[in-house]
Amino acid sequence: MTVAGNQPYFLPYFPYWQLIAAADVFVVSDDYAYIKAGWINRNRILVGGRPHYFRLDVQHSGCPRLIKDKLLVPFDANTKLRTLEMAYHSAPYFAQGYELTERILSYPGPDLLGILELSIHEVCAYLGIQTRLVKSSSFEGNAALRREERIFDFCRTLGAGRYINAIGGQALYDKEQFRRNGVELKFLQSTMPPYCQALRFRRRTTWGQEFVKDLSVLDAIMFNSREALHEMLGAYKLI
Repeated sequence: MTVAGNQPYFLPYFPYWQLIAAADVFVVSDDYAYIKAGWINRNRILVGGRPHYFRLDVQHSGCPRLIKDKLLVPFDANTKLRTLEMAYHSAPYFAQGYELTERILSYPGPDLLGILELSIHEVCAYLGIQTRLVKSSSFEGNAALRREERIFDFCRTLGAGRYINAIGGQALYDKEQFRRNGVELKFLQSTMPPYCQALRFRRRTTWGQEFVKDLSVLDAIMFNSREALHEMLGAYKLI
């Protein structure tokens, strides 16, 4: 069995979904520290050809430390949807991306984790990802462990012999240490090719001349068919 894991982020970039798809079980790290000014509550979309933050504001009064304890600042979903419409209204798959985002932003609860979980389930369903999702907080005693030990515990509990991490973890984790604990460690490096980000507006093409990478998955959804997205999920190598 192969396990992967990461913190829940708000509509993260495409390699995040490749990581989920590459595993049998994906651990959503909900009882990890919330990083202010990170990517947990925001991502970027293209507005007028330039990256623009698309975000959920989070309450900081009382300063709960963990992702699962954070609360949202109340927001107007229609305002956020209008921003999305302004940015992508003439994209070839705008209707699909808009409807997906509308379902996510309709989440009624005040908790950040709830809307992040909903977004993960919705995007996985749209992309055809069938990986089992579990929360790190469901592993008894795991939160008391340190960094790599938490991962070893996930793998032991789930009966997994391989763990896949995002490529950014190469500086953090040692393959030999994982091997000594009975786990093969791999890093996922995306090889996803650029896709067309050009829009048609009043019979002329606007922006899209130079590919802007590492945007929210929403950007990929707006410009690619579900079939193309499913193929893109496999565009990676494990190192």
